[in-house]
Amino acid sequence: MSKSEQAIFTNMCMISDDAGHVLVQDRVSNNWPGLTFPGGHIEKGESFTDSVIREVWEETGLTIKAPILCGTKQFQTKQDERYVVLFYKTKQFEGELTSSDEGEVFWMAREELANYQLAPDFEEMLKVFESDDLSEFYYYREDEQFKLSLL
Repeated sequence: MSKSEQAIFTNMCMISDDAGHVLVQDRVSNNWPGLTFPGGHIEKGESFTDSVIREVWEETGLTIKAPILCGTKQFQTKQDERYVVLFYKTKQFEGELTSSDEGEVFWMAREELANYQLAPDFEEMLKVFESDDLSEFYYYREDEQFKLSLL
């Protein structure tokens, strides 16, 4: 039996400032709309860290520094690919905030997130971003249904 499998790698970054604000993106997307953090696909041959720096810059105009890997999200796609989202966070950034076609980006107080329409499952993902005890958001199949486990 082969130990390899098809996989799709993506990233997402929680950028915060010293005043308790987080940078959010109001995604323009049919399959995953709502507020979330910026991020995107990792290109073939690209380092994970370089990819999150590039994606954040493309979607926000900000250049982040020292992104720290703080967790993962994963699930199997309908094509049986493993879809992996690498979670990063940082407080180091520079540049001028600029929105992209991916959606409007803006700063907001972290405690205000609950008052907005979040992307599906984003509230659960936040637990992994912010916890010292969790590192994985994992969807698995049981009885023909997807179940969520935070590990």
